[in-house]
Amino acid sequence: MNVYVESNFVLELALLQEQHAACEAIVQLCEAGDLRLVLPAYSFMEPFETLRRRQLDRGRVKNALEEQLGQLSRTSAYRDRIRDFEKVTLLLADSSDEDLERLGSIRSRLLSCTDLVPLESSILTQATIYQERHGLSVQDSVVYASVLSHLDRSAPPESCFLNRDLGFGDPEIADELKRRRCKFLPGFETGLQYIRRPLSGGAVS
Repeated sequence: MNVYVESNFVLELALLQEQHAACEAIVQLCEAGDLRLVLPAYSFMEPFETLRRRQLDRGRVKNALEEQLGQLSRTSAYRDRIRDFEKVTLLLADSSDEDLERLGSIRSRLLSCTDLVPLESSILTQATIYQERHGLSVQDSVVYASVLSHLDRSAPPESCFLNRDLGFGDPEIADELKRRRCKFLPGFETGLQYIRRPLSGGAVS
C-alpha cells in the first residue's frame, strides 16, 4: 500500500504533537517494509523552514522578555517575582533547539524508507490549476499536484493520503483521489486504523 503524507506529518513527529504516536507507528510499518511511504520533496524541506521561522520568532520574544526582566530586576520589589519568568526565556531557547534536533532525526529516518516525489515543472504547472479549482493555498496545491502525479505514474492498486490540513476539505479532492484508488483520510490516527486493517487480515472500507 502507498501511504501519501506531507509536511504536517513530519512536523507532527518533530514537535511531538497530538497524533505523533500514530505517525511514529506508520513510520515503523514503513521501516518494516509493510507499506510504502510517499512524501513530496517540497514537504521534506518545508518543515525545516517552518521551524527556523519559529526559532527566529521565539528568539525575538526571548530577547524582548529578557530586556523587560532586566529593567524589572533593577527594582528590588520585583526581583524575587521575576525568577519564574527567567525559566520561560530558557524554555524558549531550548525548545527551538530540541525541535530542530528531533526534525533532523526524523528526516534521516524518512530518507532511508520514504519515496520522495521530485518537484518538477509539470507539477508546478498542475499546482496552479488545482489552486484555482479547489481553492488551495500555494503550498497545498504543490503537495496535491505531487500526490496526483505520483499516483498517475505508479498506479498503485491501493493507497491513501493522510492529512490534518483543513485546506483539503473540498469533496472533489476526495473524489479525484478515489478515481485513482486512493482514499483521503483526515487524520493520522484514522489513517493508522485504515492501514492496519489489511495488515491484520481485515477488509479495507
